[in-house]
Amino acid sequence: MDLSSNADSGTLIVTVNEKRIDASVAIQFKDRMRVETEGQDGRVVLNLSQVDFIDSSGLGAIVAAMKQLGQDRRLELSCLSTNVDKVFRLTRMDTVFNIHDTLADALSH
Repeated sequence: MDLSSNADSGTLIVTVNEKRIDASVAIQFKDRMRVETEGQDGRVVLNLSQVDFIDSSGLGAIVAAMKQLGQDRRLELSCLSTNVDKVFRLTRMDTVFNIHDTLADALSH
Protein backbone atom coordinates (compact mmCIF):
# COMPACT_ATOMS: atom_id res chain seq x y z
CA MET A 1 0.00 0.00 0.00
CA ASP A 2 1.60 3.21 -1.19
CA LEU A 3 0.89 6.24 1.01
CA SER A 4 2.76 9.51 1.23
CA SER A 5 2.36 12.35 3.68
CA ASN A 6 3.33 15.95 4.22
CA ALA A 7 2.41 18.63 6.75
CA ASP A 8 0.77 21.89 5.74
CA SER A 9 -0.11 24.55 8.32
CA GLY A 10 -0.51 22.07 11.16
CA THR A 11 -2.50 19.59 9.06
CA LEU A 12 -1.03 16.24 8.09
CA ILE A 13 -2.04 15.33 4.54
CA VAL A 14 -1.86 11.61 3.79
CA THR A 15 -2.24 10.76 0.10
CA VAL A 16 -3.25 7.29 -1.07
CA ASN A 17 -1.17 6.55 -4.16
CA GLU A 18 -3.29 3.59 -5.24
CA LYS A 19 -6.40 3.10 -7.37
CA ARG A 20 -8.14 0.78 -4.89
CA ILE A 21 -8.67 0.31 -1.18
CA ASP A 22 -10.21 -3.14 -0.91
CA ALA A 23 -9.94 -6.41 1.01
CA SER A 24 -6.57 -7.23 -0.56
CA VAL A 25 -4.91 -4.12 0.94
CA ALA A 26 -7.10 -3.15 3.92
CA ILE A 27 -4.69 -4.44 6.60
CA GLN A 28 -1.71 -2.85 4.85
CA PHE A 29 -3.64 0.42 4.64
CA LYS A 30 -4.33 0.44 8.40
CA ASP A 31 -0.68 -0.36 9.18
CA ARG A 32 0.64 2.33 6.83
CA MET A 33 -1.80 4.91 8.24
CA ARG A 34 -0.53 4.15 11.73
CA VAL A 35 3.07 4.66 10.56
CA GLU A 36 2.23 7.91 8.71
CA THR A 37 0.29 9.44 11.62
CA GLU A 38 2.38 8.29 14.61
CA GLY A 39 4.06 11.12 16.46
CA GLN A 40 1.97 13.74 14.68
CA ASP A 41 -0.52 16.11 16.29
CA GLY A 42 -3.61 17.79 14.95
CA ARG A 43 -5.93 16.95 12.17
CA VAL A 44 -5.29 14.50 9.37
CA VAL A 45 -6.67 14.86 5.85
CA LEU A 46 -6.79 11.70 3.77
CA ASN A 47 -6.38 12.64 0.10
CA LEU A 48 -8.27 10.05 -1.95
CA SER A 49 -7.84 11.75 -5.34
CA GLN A 50 -6.20 8.69 -6.92
CA VAL A 51 -8.64 6.12 -5.48
CA ASP A 52 -11.44 5.08 -7.82
CA PHE A 53 -12.69 1.97 -5.96
CA ILE A 54 -13.38 1.17 -2.34
CA ASP A 55 -15.20 -1.83 -0.90
CA SER A 56 -16.53 -2.54 2.60
CA SER A 57 -13.12 -3.72 3.79
CA GLY A 58 -11.55 -0.50 2.56
CA LEU A 59 -14.26 1.51 4.25
CA GLY A 60 -13.65 -0.42 7.46
CA ALA A 61 -9.92 0.26 7.17
CA ILE A 62 -10.53 4.00 6.90
CA VAL A 63 -12.80 3.87 9.98
CA ALA A 64 -10.10 1.89 11.83
CA ALA A 65 -7.51 4.52 10.84
CA MET A 66 -9.79 7.21 12.26
CA LYS A 67 -10.09 5.29 15.54
CA GLN A 68 -6.31 4.81 15.72
CA LEU A 69 -5.95 8.59 15.89
CA GLY A 70 -7.84 8.71 19.18
CA GLN A 71 -10.51 11.13 20.35
CA ASP A 72 -8.31 14.22 20.27
CA ARG A 73 -7.57 14.06 16.54
CA ARG A 74 -9.77 14.20 13.46
CA LEU A 75 -9.55 12.30 10.19
CA GLU A 76 -11.07 14.19 7.30
CA LEU A 77 -11.39 13.11 3.68
CA SER A 78 -10.78 15.00 0.46
CA CYS A 79 -10.97 14.57 -3.29
CA LEU A 80 -13.38 11.64 -3.45
CA SER A 81 -14.10 10.28 -6.92
CA THR A 82 -17.74 9.82 -7.88
CA ASN A 83 -17.57 6.06 -7.16
CA VAL A 84 -15.90 6.48 -3.77
CA ASP A 85 -18.28 9.29 -2.82
CA LYS A 86 -21.26 7.01 -3.59
CA VAL A 87 -19.92 4.37 -1.19
CA PHE A 88 -19.62 6.91 1.62
CA ARG A 89 -23.12 8.26 0.97
CA LEU A 90 -24.82 4.86 0.59
CA THR A 91 -23.31 3.65 3.86
CA ARG A 92 -24.06 7.01 5.53
CA MET A 93 -20.40 7.34 6.44
CA ASP A 94 -20.60 10.85 5.00
CA THR A 95 -22.22 11.70 8.35
CA VAL A 96 -19.18 10.37 10.24
CA PHE A 97 -16.40 12.09 8.27
CA ASN A 98 -15.91 15.67 7.19
CA ILE A 99 -15.60 15.34 3.42
CA HIS A 100 -14.04 18.11 1.35
CA ASP A 101 -14.34 18.42 -2.44
CA THR A 102 -10.73 19.53 -2.86
CA LEU A 103 -7.53 19.55 -0.85
CA ALA A 104 -7.62 23.35 -0.87
CA ASP A 105 -11.09 23.23 0.73
CA ALA A 106 -9.80 20.86 3.41
CA LEU A 107 -6.84 23.08 4.21
CA SER A 108 -8.96 26.22 4.43
CA HIS A 109 -11.09 24.80 7.27
